[in-house]
Order: sequence, then structure tokens, then C-alpha cells
Amino acid sequence: MTTLAERNETASGYKPGRTLPVRVELIRQLKRRRTLVMGAILALLPFVLLIAFAIGGDPSGRNDTVTLMDTATSSGANFAAVNLFVSAGFLLVIPVALFCGDTVASEASWSSLRYLLAAPVPRARLLWSKLVVALGLSLAAMILLPVVALAVGTAAYGWGPLQIPTGGALDTGTATQRLLVVVAYIFVSQLVTAGLAFWLSTKTDAPLGAVGGAVGLTIVGNVLDAVTALGHWRDFLPAHWQFAWADAVQPHPEWSGMIQGTAISITYALVLFALAFRGFARKDVVS
Repeated sequence: MTTLAERNETASGYKPGRTLPVRVELIRQLKRRRTLVMGAILALLPFVLLIAFAIGGDPSGRNDTVTLMDTATSSGANFAAVNLFVSAGFLLVIPVALFCGDTVASEASWSSLRYLLAAPVPRARLLWSKLVVALGLSLAAMILLPVVALAVGTAAYGWGPLQIPTGGALDTGTATQRLLVVVAYIFVSQLVTAGLAFWLSTKTDAPLGAVGGAVGLTIVGNVLDAVTALGHWRDFLPAHWQFAWADAVQPHPEWSGMIQGTAISITYALVLFALAFRGFARKDVVS
């Protein structure tokens, strides 16, 4: 199906780069109920954990083994780190899959996608605007959680250094910098889920199919990583490196795991994003 955008790119006054500005798409997505609900869920998680610790008492190690969870009530920085730890494996996958998987498929399900292309908005421009906004909202979700957790934890347990389970502590300035690195790495590690969701979003008219497919494939990756019989093949799974950020909250950080995880995640993501743009450019849009 040839759109007006593809036939009239040279029309007087028409500039493809000015169609569907990122600002307009961002406002549209921010007003959607699912964005507000997801933001509320992430903002409430620190309060849920705070109540859990208040009811259950201070966490303590088992068998004389101290973990990051056991230091949750040591300071606001520790509380923020624990929130990232409990949510990085699954909870933070949800907003990424939702924002990236729902973005194109929802337009198709509303039968508004063909009208956007006939506006005329070039296909590549439409995908680019939607991808930038989806990734921006995903990053905002990952920043929102630790920021709220840091505020809640500081109010409840005080502002202090980040206590390291293996011994020692990071001063507040260093701890803040390390937590920023952790958030950045978690975002990069979730780019694979973003790529899966975005690619599936260009393939289906069912938003839940794209979101659920991305979440499901991410879970499959986690399951495969747990199969130790795969040996070194697990090194090529993005899930294998999802908790490499823990090396950043050590007195002497180790970066090799994070570097490998970043390289693998970006590689997978670039391939998936390229498939999404290539497939959508040739797709016959009828909805």
C-alpha cells in the first residue's frame, strides 16, 4: 500500500523531518493511562518494601552470609540499591516491554496507523519518533524507582554511606555516582527487551501480543541462563549479564562483566531495531 507520504515527499512546503515531532508523540504517550499506572506502580514499590521491613523487622543474613538485601535498612543508599536489585530481574522489564511494544501496535489496533502515514508521516520518521519516546519513558521509569527509593529510604533510615555486604562502605558521593552507573547499565541491559517489543509491535495489531511476547522471550532467556549445562553458551545470553551491575557497588569495581553485557545487549538491540525498521518499511499497512 503506497501512502501519501511516499508519493508526495516533494510537495511544496512538505518537510519529512517536521512530521510527528518527538515532543508531540511524548505528550500523547504521557497522557495515556498505562503510562500513569506504570509510573504509580514503580513509585509505590519503595513504600511496599518499607512497610515489609517495618512489619518483618530488620533483615538479617542466613548461615552467617550477608547479602545486599540484609543491608537494606542501613541507609537510604542501601535501600535504593535493594529496590533496584529486587526489580531489575522482572519488574523493570514490564515498563520497557509496555512502552516499546504498545507504541506501534496500539495505533494499528485503533485503526489510526494508516491515517498517521497518510498525514503524511514517513514510515521511518514515525518509527523513529515512537522509538525515541518509548526508550525515553523506559529510562524515566528506571530513574523514577531509585529516586523515590532514595528519598523514602533516607527519610526512614537516614542519609549515609552505602554499606557493602562483603565489608566496607562507599561514601555518599561515591555511592550516588555508582547508583547512576547501575541505573545506566540496567537500562542498557533492557535494550534487548525493548528491541524485541518494538519489533513485535511492528508485526502485530495486538498490543498485548507484542508486550507479552517480549516479556515471554525475556523470561525464556532467564530460564536458559539457569541451565548450567549450556556452559559458555550462556555468555551469549543477555540475561547472563543482567546482574553484572553488582560489581559496580564494590570498593574496587570490576567493569569487565558490565562491558561484556553492554556489548551483547547493544548488539542484539541494534539487530532487532533494524529488523523493525526494515520490516515496517515493506509492510502493507491496512489498519
